[in-house]
Amino acid sequence: MSLSRRAFIKDGAILVAAAGVPAAGWAQTVPLLSESAATALALGYKAQASNVDAKKYTRYAAGQSCSNCALYMGGASAGLCPIFTGFTVEAQGWCSSYTRKP
Repeated sequence: MSLSRRAFIKDGAILVAAAGVPAAGWAQTVPLLSESAATALALGYKAQASNVDAKKYTRYAAGQSCSNCALYMGGASAGLCPIFTGFTVEAQGWCSSYTRKP
């Protein structure tokens, strides 16, 4: 398959434009994850980390939240997480995939 110069320039411009948009910008157009969504239920996602059942999710510790998780890409109120593709998560949320930032 050969790629025309026009297609190369067009596709390259789209990639450059997308790379320039910060994660928080993308988060504004992506719906917020519901705690009742199937993936959220499976991973114990809570929009407020203080509502996590610490007996059920023994990995949870006070102070953990999406905003200080290594997977979180976002701002102070909400952001993207690769675990929940197609949704934003609350910065103060938590799920069992929590991984402390290094």
